[in-house]
Amino acid sequence: MTTQIDPFTVEVIRNALTAVAEEMSLVIMRSARSPLLREAGDLSSALTDASGGLIAQGRDIPAHLGIMGATVQAFLGRVPAGQLQPGDVWFLNLPEVGGNHLPDVKAIRPVFSGTTLQAFAVCLAHWADIGGANPGSYVPDARDAWQEGLRIPPLRVFTRHGVDREKLDVILSNVRGAEEREGDILAQMAATRAADGRLQELFARFGVATLQAAIEDIHNQAEAEMRNAIRELPDGEYSGEDFLDNDGITDRKIAVRVKITIREDTAVFDFRDSDDSATGPLNATPYTAAASVFYAMKAIAGPDIQPSAGAARPVQIETRPGSILNPPVSSPVVGGNHETSQRVVDAIFKAMEAAVPERLSAGGSTTSGLLLFSGIDPRTGKWTTLYEVHGGGEGARCDRDGYPTTRPHMSNVMNTPAEVIEKAYPIRVERQALRSGSGGRGKHAGGDGQERRYRILAPRMVMTSMVERCVVPPYGLQQGEPGAPFRISVERTDGSCMQIAGKTHIELFEGDCVIMQSSGGGGYGLP
Repeated sequence: MTTQIDPFTVEVIRNALTAVAEEMSLVIMRSARSPLLREAGDLSSALTDASGGLIAQGRDIPAHLGIMGATVQAFLGRVPAGQLQPGDVWFLNLPEVGGNHLPDVKAIRPVFSGTTLQAFAVCLAHWADIGGANPGSYVPDARDAWQEGLRIPPLRVFTRHGVDREKLDVILSNVRGAEEREGDILAQMAATRAADGRLQELFARFGVATLQAAIEDIHNQAEAEMRNAIRELPDGEYSGEDFLDNDGITDRKIAVRVKITIREDTAVFDFRDSDDSATGPLNATPYTAAASVFYAMKAIAGPDIQPSAGAARPVQIETRPGSILNPPVSSPVVGGNHETSQRVVDAIFKAMEAAVPERLSAGGSTTSGLLLFSGIDPRTGKWTTLYEVHGGGEGARCDRDGYPTTRPHMSNVMNTPAEVIEKAYPIRVERQALRSGSGGRGKHAGGDGQERRYRILAPRMVMTSMVERCVVPPYGLQQGEPGAPFRISVERTDGSCMQIAGKTHIELFEGDCVIMQSSGGGGYGLP
């Protein structure tokens, strides 16, 4: 018999579940060892129901929307629910098991009421190193998945009795900065334990039957809201495309193409005409494509819709096996997670310009803008890795200029404060300023990017870049002009200066200065 539940109780439970997910992220940021998690917040937390359907997610990173539930569903395909026990925490990062790329490691804790599985607490954290050919685990010239780092299938690292030290040691023996990684692993475990405790409180307060009825109502409400949001879009077929600068190996642009079909209360996103899979690490999994579509639909049609499995029911996504959005398992994918995913969103925005231009922003700095510095810190003799992302100009809208130096679209990662960088790494931040004039002209101008300068203080370091919008600039809308592209350069101690590619790996020496100039946003309307 279905439990009847009033809408006020549903709303209380909905907000409580969201608060649990957000508390998980706070636990990680307060207890992790790496600045990437503590300061930049490159993480996300979520709750799913017992079948892996997303029920709540914190205000974390949009690129992870849809990834969390898909990971649990794929996890259950490998680990039957009957094998799960209270106190278990499983870790995994395989892209083919609901994932996106290897550095994003998920911790999954099954949550029980008595002996019955009721939910999962999921914590995704970007590890500053997951092994692989290069420090920081970004390999711009990678040609296969195994060059990118340690591949972790579903692995039970914690039980009710504590840590399984043998399994943990296998992981730590294959990554750089083992002490820092262990601290981050413990933080993820603690976050899922906090969620378990909060859910037990909700079971006790409302009862399991009421909670499960509320979860079903949350799914149904989100589905209804998404269907209503789609009905507000004009019926029709819309096509758009956007391009990657290159894949780090071959010097050719790679197209992401979408055909969107809106019919009454459903939407179909067909990406099958996108280019074939890339040689280099810019491939994206179908799960990443789905997360990008979910983000775009919320941004365009329903920003207040609860992130849940119900919201995805009216949306169909089609990818072609062998393409850039559905590559072979052996393909490298590290950059596809945050670079190709944003090409998916930009292709969708371009397609919808013909239907709802007033709801869209022009092109922005839709890239991680990643510079990854690694080396031995002469002050401590220990290995150190700085993973630093860079925002740029937001694209303008129909009613305003774009904001300067922000993170549009799929990323919500913060920059690391200069003071933290200088304390934790052998690097000095010598300048941080707006890149004036980099926004594209228009009736409303695109936002400006930024300039940041890093002085190397160690005898030797290596740096990896993973940056888009160096060749293909942020686009304008409604005849607005494009923004200035990203530019990365290195000033050597001998006075020479060279511009480097958006995806490369180079040596740096004491006294060298790396200059990052991020892109401006595109303009909106005729200047």
